[in-house]
Amino acid sequence: VQLQASGGGLVQAGDSLRLSCAASGGTFSRLGMGWFRQAPGSKRELVAAISRSGMTTYYSDSVKGRFTVSRDGAKKTVYLQMNSLKPEDTAVYFCAADPTVITSTHPSQHQYQYYGPGTLVTVSS
Repeated sequence: VQLQASGGGLVQAGDSLRLSCAASGGTFSRLGMGWFRQAPGSKRELVAAISRSGMTTYYSDSVKGRFTVSRDGAKKTVYLQMNSLKPEDTAVYFCAADPTVITSTHPSQHQYQYYGPGTLVTVSS
């Protein structure tokens, strides 16, 4: 499975941005997907995840209510809509895939095996 994130950029606090992650090389409908971020000097953080059906999602407390994860099976793409961005959201964002999920796997329990290169999001104050 190959993953490629895009859509990052420089925005101001309060702005919105939508990231995309295109998947190839696997059966997209069988993949649990997640979005991570990592800021300089910080640990990698899982910010959002979505089940392979798209019916169940997970958000970290730091982004809950501001970010929305979704997926489009026809385009084999996962999205991260980020609203009300804050300077502390500045990080490299990257997507990941778990090919081992079953229908009942909650997104918070994904075991990611594939990671794509990131896209930089910079939020100025």
